[in-house]
Amino acid sequence: MAIDTARETALKILYDISENSAYSNISVNKYLEAGEMREIDRAFATELAYGTVKWLIEIDYIIDKFSSVRLKKLSPWIRNILRLGIYQLLHTDRIPVSAACNTSVELAKRYGHQASSRFVNGVLRNVARSSDNMPYPEKKDMIRYLSIVYSHPEELVSRWLQLFGAGFTESLLKSNNEVPGFSVRVNTLKTNRRALMEALKAEGCEAREGNYLEDAVILENPSSIARLEAFRNGYFTVQDESSMLSSVVLGPAEGQLAVDVCSAPGGKATHLAQLMNDKGTVLARDIHPHKLKLVESNAARLGIHTIETELFDAAKCDENLAGRADRVLVDAPCTGLGIIRKKPDIKYSRNLAGQKEIIELQRQVLKNASNYVKPGGYLVYSTCTIQPEENLDNVMAFLSENKDFKLAGFEDLLPEKLKAGTAKEGYIQLYPNVNQTDGFFISKIMKISD
Repeated sequence: MAIDTARETALKILYDISENSAYSNISVNKYLEAGEMREIDRAFATELAYGTVKWLIEIDYIIDKFSSVRLKKLSPWIRNILRLGIYQLLHTDRIPVSAACNTSVELAKRYGHQASSRFVNGVLRNVARSSDNMPYPEKKDMIRYLSIVYSHPEELVSRWLQLFGAGFTESLLKSNNEVPGFSVRVNTLKTNRRALMEALKAEGCEAREGNYLEDAVILENPSSIARLEAFRNGYFTVQDESSMLSSVVLGPAEGQLAVDVCSAPGGKATHLAQLMNDKGTVLARDIHPHKLKLVESNAARLGIHTIETELFDAAKCDENLAGRADRVLVDAPCTGLGIIRKKPDIKYSRNLAGQKEIIELQRQVLKNASNYVKPGGYLVYSTCTIQPEENLDNVMAFLSENKDFKLAGFEDLLPEKLKAGTAKEGYIQLYPNVNQTDGFFISKIMKISD
């Protein structure tokens, strides 16, 4: 039996992630670019890799329940073959049990030996027979139960139970395991939403209107975006609606100076330029030269001329920019716990014990960026996390120390569906289980006029 290319590619990605500490998105791109694969195989390999990573805690729990050899004692290849097989058995509807088991056995023959292939076959067949009656922890141990059933670290589950309660936390965990809609932003400097949707349809890509914003489109069957002519022509860029909202809330106007202090890869900077009709200046900064090249590349593809890139560390203060900016965007480095749906390995790599250092950095960046706002100007502080310590707590700490700033309500800038809540007070927190967007925090702060 020939080795299935998509499954073997997924196995190599999983090995790279588990043994080399590779980021899932980087590893997926590396292995998909390395070989010539049909589009259907590329999509299948991607689904298998991300799906297995998403359900890793549950899968490893099941391996320990059904394997005669402890998980840590298994060779890395066999461990990841079992993970891949169990994912197919438990979390895909269209793959027959025989296909999941047999292809895993063939992989075990290539990456192990005859005995290991029999071992893999035995474990997977036992899991398949018990798929409707898995030995999960009892609900009375709520943290353990939610951790295993929804495949999230106990540390996160415990913290979210404290913050949100059991019902909301379970809903959030469930939502984190769902595949999000693929959101893109229409480049209104070149086209409009209707024309873009027609162009995408002509290329075989179905699309629907976004949930909230006029410039948002949801792709129903995205494949290789970079291969689409509409993408190459700069008619759209990939961006979640929550991320688009931060630029909308900042509300830049033609002729203004807008500063994006943590800009790469440039989604928000290009959106600011778009909202300014490409008239004025958007200063896009980042600490990494190669990331600034991404900003420049995106701006060029979108036909934007008002973005100026600059290498600068947002953790430092630029006195030359003091009091000059009409609008400042601080999309701060964060734990990223609002984008688990898109990057499932974040929930394993983002240890809450390291949150203290992140918060210190966020507060420093916010303080520095506030120096650039001219009197009467505005600053937006945003993150893609749902941790209040990184969000509203930071904003309130900043305001308590800087009496020349105040929160500014922005309910009038929001679409009708989002107007209820705290926007009138100057901030909103979005959740994937509530808003069907990334988990995202946005606050608007005004520099009080002299």
